[in-house]
Amino acid sequence: MENYTYPLDTDWSTAEIVQVVDFYNAIEQVFEKGINKVELMDKYQAFKKIVPSKMQEKQLDKQFNAASGYSIYQAMQAARAATGTQVIIKEAQ
Repeated sequence: MENYTYPLDTDWSTAEIVQVVDFYNAIEQVFEKGINKVELMDKYQAFKKIVPSKMQEKQLDKQFNAASGYSIYQAMQAARAATGTQVIIKEAQ
């Protein structure tokens, strides 16, 4: 696994940074091994309380994708489309 820096906002509190990093970890899980849909949606709701702006979310997604190769947008689209309890995006993309 590669080391990279998560995109964070210096205005966020420590608690907010922990929640955002937890959400980023959940996005990684979508691509690596899968995650429970309800758990992912809960983490997304916590993320949206910290990042309510769509524009800021898109900027963070772009930065996160550039650093990790994973897309918040793709992960959340997969979560919304998932009919089962697990969300996973297979590598064949």
